[in-house]
Amino acid sequence: MSEHDPDLLPETFGPDTQARADVDLATRGHQIYPVLSADDIRRLRRFAVERRWPDGATVFRACVDSPGMVVVLSGRLLCSRTDALGKRVEVQEYAPGQFSGEVAQLSGRPPLADGVAVGELDALVLDAECLRAVIVAEADLGERLMRAFILRRVQLISNHPGGPILIGPTAHAGLFQLENFLSRNAYPYTRRDPETDPEAAELVREHWRNPSDWPLVALPDGFVLKNPTLAEVGRCLGTLPRIERGTVFDVLVVGAGPAGLATAVYAASEGLHVLVLDQRAYGGQAGASARIENFLGFPTGITGRALAGRSYVQALKFGAEVAIPAPATRLLCDERPLKVELDDGTCLQAQSVVLAAGARYRKPDLPDIAQYEGRGVYYWASPVEARLCRGEQVVLVGGGNSAGQAAVFLAAHASEVHMLVRGPGLAATMSSYLIERIAATPNIHLHVRREIVGLTGDERGLTSVRCRSRDGGDERDFAARRLFLFIGADPNSDWLHDCGVALDDKGFVLTGADARPERGARSLETSVDGIFAVGDLRAGSTKRVAAAAGEGAAAVAQIHAYLAELAARS
Repeated sequence: MSEHDPDLLPETFGPDTQARADVDLATRGHQIYPVLSADDIRRLRRFAVERRWPDGATVFRACVDSPGMVVVLSGRLLCSRTDALGKRVEVQEYAPGQFSGEVAQLSGRPPLADGVAVGELDALVLDAECLRAVIVAEADLGERLMRAFILRRVQLISNHPGGPILIGPTAHAGLFQLENFLSRNAYPYTRRDPETDPEAAELVREHWRNPSDWPLVALPDGFVLKNPTLAEVGRCLGTLPRIERGTVFDVLVVGAGPAGLATAVYAASEGLHVLVLDQRAYGGQAGASARIENFLGFPTGITGRALAGRSYVQALKFGAEVAIPAPATRLLCDERPLKVELDDGTCLQAQSVVLAAGARYRKPDLPDIAQYEGRGVYYWASPVEARLCRGEQVVLVGGGNSAGQAAVFLAAHASEVHMLVRGPGLAATMSSYLIERIAATPNIHLHVRREIVGLTGDERGLTSVRCRSRDGGDERDFAARRLFLFIGADPNSDWLHDCGVALDDKGFVLTGADARPERGARSLETSVDGIFAVGDLRAGSTKRVAAAAGEGAAAVAQIHAYLAELAARS
């Protein structure tokens, strides 16, 4: 795909980019809904099954079943959807030579629309496995199919939200958490405020009974969830795939950041059976970066969400399975296959495990911070948060590259960004290009040698942030409803203790000679056979996106060597 293609599985478009997205998509109708040639269809036939439906028959149902990609030979295929409010919206009618599907069909996940035959419908059907085989085997045709799938997901997100409807009070932390989860996983959704939206208010009257029911989530099939967990939403929407009991994966990757996704892409492309787990969203901390400008091959920069989206689609293309949200809680390695236990008690098996869980956001030692998380306190800056702080004064704490990227991004939305750092400046912790950009942005105000000492709020959330000078007792209050914290991260390794993987004194995972003094130790293998560590979680790693992706790719060769040894011993 060309560099001018839209972000693959992009961030949710905010008001400032909506018009640009509409114009871009309006000029790409021939790519979004291409007509395949007779030769294209001939090439597809060897991968497909031919089927026929009578006029009016249901071909597939939204959020229920997925036949895969349907290529119309004769007749027509009408795709439409009904939301929880009972509204029917026509999405697209496919004529002979056209095909249904979008990114979800690469992994066999249910579609976001119903498909009904118009007239007698003759079609070729390719399930997820056959569809991926086409994309890999027929490079030119596969590129056109992939481009159409990606642009259709972009269109769903930007123009025709078709997923769940989120309903709740504007400042509700649970509503924010759900919106962020769907947005970061590029899943279309609609947010409705019952105080201003009569239709949302009607759903509240029907389903809401007490404050513990917030937020409501109206699914595309009409079912309404009350205050669901992310896992419940993930199961309903198909982001958590069904895994057959007894399945043993070649590679189980814990963490879907750049390192984990790179492992998945290279391992799956080389024929290994791969499952990737993540507790929140693909992309990890990098996925929350407003813009990465020093990643090789992107001279104009790329958002973390776009880079993560490209990597995620690439992993699906080669057949990797991705489960989100799926928090790993225990690693068991006293017998083979290795086992990873999830927070719901599910136990997954694999011949090898790659630890790519990265780090968790560090929090300041403030007793009341938890009550404001999602209600004024945030640990990343995405378009969801940017929309909340439009025209407001915000406070941002941190002096690293992530903080710098977030400050520049938020400055385009907020009236003022007050940037607090503990040190005397930014030179020791931030790339020079970001320092220059911050200095050139008039509404970013840098406050050096400052630290937060208190938060104040009301029923809506945070109202002010108090800080003081580290040189003395000088204190200052900022009237701000949004506080962004980028003060570093701690290794996400607490769940490894049952396995005995060796850690350094800070909790990072030791690998190579540090974990195995014997000669010839594999550089990315931990102290336990078959368990590898890559990215920010690995002790001694370079905390950069490119380095993480490189380690993820390099780990695959070492995994192959380990699996070969395992096979030789059995």
